[in-house]
Amino acid sequence: MPLHLYDVYRGLGGAAGTPRPTPPIQRFVIDSREVEPGDCFIALKGERTDGHRFIGQALEQGARAALASHPPSGLHARYLDPRRDSPPKADDAPVIFLVDDTLVALQRLAAFWRRRHHPTVIGVTGSVGKTSTKELLAAVLRQRHPTLWNKGNLNNEIGLPLSLLRLEPEHRFAVLEMGFYVEGEIRQLCHIAQPHVGIITNIGPIHLERAGSMEAIYRGKAELVQALPSQGRAILNWDDEWVRKMADISPAPVFRYGLTPEADLWADEIVSRGLEGVRFRFHHRQPNGAVEVLHVHLPLLGRHSVHTALRAAAGGLVCGLAWEDIIRGLRDVNAQLRIEVAAGLNGSTIIDDTYNASPPSTIAALNLLADMEGRRIAVLGDMLELGSYAETGHRLVGRRAADVVDALITVGSLSRWIREEAIAGGLRSERAFHANTAEEAIERLEQEIGPGDFVLVKGSRALGMEAIVLALSVPKR
Repeated sequence: MPLHLYDVYRGLGGAAGTPRPTPPIQRFVIDSREVEPGDCFIALKGERTDGHRFIGQALEQGARAALASHPPSGLHARYLDPRRDSPPKADDAPVIFLVDDTLVALQRLAAFWRRRHHPTVIGVTGSVGKTSTKELLAAVLRQRHPTLWNKGNLNNEIGLPLSLLRLEPEHRFAVLEMGFYVEGEIRQLCHIAQPHVGIITNIGPIHLERAGSMEAIYRGKAELVQALPSQGRAILNWDDEWVRKMADISPAPVFRYGLTPEADLWADEIVSRGLEGVRFRFHHRQPNGAVEVLHVHLPLLGRHSVHTALRAAAGGLVCGLAWEDIIRGLRDVNAQLRIEVAAGLNGSTIIDDTYNASPPSTIAALNLLADMEGRRIAVLGDMLELGSYAETGHRLVGRRAADVVDALITVGSLSRWIREEAIAGGLRSERAFHANTAEEAIERLEQEIGPGDFVLVKGSRALGMEAIVLALSVPKR
């Protein structure tokens, strides 16, 4: 059951009364170009444009309602201030709700709608692996129960409320990725979402430039754990020293996962089979101390994906699912969204990991490339927002690249450190080419790659690395 106009009125502070039968809202959108009949358009002010300019367009496209902080000039419509006016009428005429701040109103409305429902909410945060964990855990939970999860990377102060507004009564679980840039952000998201379970993937120097220090990143991520109720559960990476510290500040009991037998759920005997997935053993410690052992083969790429599987399995166990459902969800290929493999030019294979890049995720991608039996080429772009860690992080990647690749192409300006370190680590200089742009990299690669080659493409989104993948991939017939 979607929200109706009356629910929007109440969620924005309208006076309680006898509910009126008002039309439903199909979706909440912030881009007027995406508006469809029955939607509610939220006019947000951005750095480049103001959504109020497009309210008229949204109404023309069939929007049933809009949220605005002031009446758009020259637009004649039905305006309603929920704090002063009566509820909307039961007709199809569009309504523009007037609020002080449309972003705050969106968040308030999402919090209202969240409290009208009773799913178990699982928050997921960390420096690397949030989205893959969210997708895989959602795949696990939906094996048994209707589950909501935020699409793509809708994980911030706008995206998370939009996700919660999709809640329906049948949803038993909601898996919500929570992004972090500055302290207080996750605390605000938790105030809206009210999570019962919190999963922390790891703590690393991603967004160090904005956060200022590793301690600030730790404090920001820890806000999820601190927001949990005492009857909830904190699922913590026991292999990460920063994450371990959160056990001391969690009001909820802790469930530990990792590669160590100290954990409640751990993995060993890990064997990466390249593009054929990964094999390993799960060990689950029972309340009576006995340890349950399961051998699994999952369609996940790279040894690092074992931690993703551990997190998703831990979430399933904490939420009461049986191992049969958990394993079936872990094998859901639709949840493996991060790394894509495509046929490339001249009989090569392209490993597309261009979603984004950080030192840990790039080293993990290089570890996957190391499992390939063939000539290995890495195309690595700048890793952004690392602040004072930028040179160290790029050089760490270069050090690992020297051990893995037969040829290296770096793209951007910061990635010169990758090339320098790879050469210092033993890669011949003529096998390490630097390109200032994606176009230069494409020109070099068209001459470089051949039959049987595996080409890894990885870098921050701002570098446009996806253009390299597109240029090198052979279209499917």
